[in-house]
Amino acid sequence: MSSIYKIAVASALMMSSLATAHATLALDENFADPSVIHTKDGYYAFATGGNGVYVQMAHSTDFSKWELMRGHDPVPGPFPSWVNSHPMIWAPDVIQRDDGKFVMYISASVSEGSHRHCIGAAIADKVTGPYTVEKSPLACPVDKGGAIDADGFKDGNTHYVVYKIDGNSLNKDNKLNPTPIMLQKLKSDAVTPDGDPIKLIDRDEIDGPLVEAPSLAKVGGTYYLTFSSNWYNTPKYDISYAVASKITGPWQKVHGPDAPLLVSGDSSNVGPLSGPGGADFNEDGSKIVFHAFKNGKSIDDGRAMYVADLSMSKGVIHVR
Repeated sequence: MSSIYKIAVASALMMSSLATAHATLALDENFADPSVIHTKDGYYAFATGGNGVYVQMAHSTDFSKWELMRGHDPVPGPFPSWVNSHPMIWAPDVIQRDDGKFVMYISASVSEGSHRHCIGAAIADKVTGPYTVEKSPLACPVDKGGAIDADGFKDGNTHYVVYKIDGNSLNKDNKLNPTPIMLQKLKSDAVTPDGDPIKLIDRDEIDGPLVEAPSLAKVGGTYYLTFSSNWYNTPKYDISYAVASKITGPWQKVHGPDAPLLVSGDSSNVGPLSGPGGADFNEDGSKIVFHAFKNGKSIDDGRAMYVADLSMSKGVIHVR
C-alpha cells in the first residue's frame, strides 16, 4: 500500500469518525439545565425543579446509563427569608470542597417578587443532601434583572462561580439589555465572595437577545467557557463557547467551522437534536451534559438530558 493511499484512507476514516460523532440521550425525562459531578459512588446529575421536587437528581455508574432519583429532593427546605415561598429553583450545580462537604449553587426566586431570581449557595455533608441554603444570597443584582445559571469551578486552590445577570428579564419596548456572564472569586469556603465580580462575555448581535448557562473547564493551559444563546424555548437555542489563556480573560468567542459546539439538527443516537443548551462540563472537560427538546421539535414536552464525550485542543472543542 502506497504512503499516499495510506494517508487518504486515514483521512477518510477520520472524516467518517467526525461525521458519526454524536450525543447520546441519557435521560428521557423533563430534566432541564443539567449539571454533573463525579464522586466515588459514580456520577450524579442535578437539574431544574420538576417532577414534584425543587431540585431533580439522577445517578449513573458509567456516565452512559442514567436513572432519575424520582421523588428525592436534595434541597427540601426550609428556605431562608431571601427565597420566595415558591422557590422555582433553576440550573443547580454542585462542587465538592477540600473538607469533603458539597456546595450547591442555585438560582432561586426571591421573596421580593417571584419573577426575579438570585444566586445562592447551599451546603451538605453528602452529595445527595439534604442541602441547607445559606442565609444570604451570593449574587443578587435585582435592579439589573437578577442572576441565574450559576456554575462552580475550582482553578488550582481557588474557587470561583460563574453566572448570568438576567438582563433579558427586563427587556421591553424591543430594547435588549445586557446579559453578561460574570466571574466571582470565592473564599476557601466556596460560598463567600472574595472581591467584586468581573464580566467575562456579553451578548453580541450574533447571540440574539442573550447569553446564559455558562460552564468552565481548563484543558492544556486553555480555559473554555460554554454558553447558550438565543431563546431557550426555540430551536435557535445552542451551545457556543469562548476561550481564554487566563480565567479573567480576555475571552474570545469561537466562530467559524468549529462553533457553535451544538445546534439544532446535530446528530444524536435518537435523531437530530432540537434546542440543545444548558450545558455543563465534567471536572476535566472530557464530558458534557446538556438538554434538548424531548420530542425533537419543540419545548412542549419538556427537555431531556443528553451526554457527550469531548476532545479539546488548541482552543477548539469537538464532540467525539
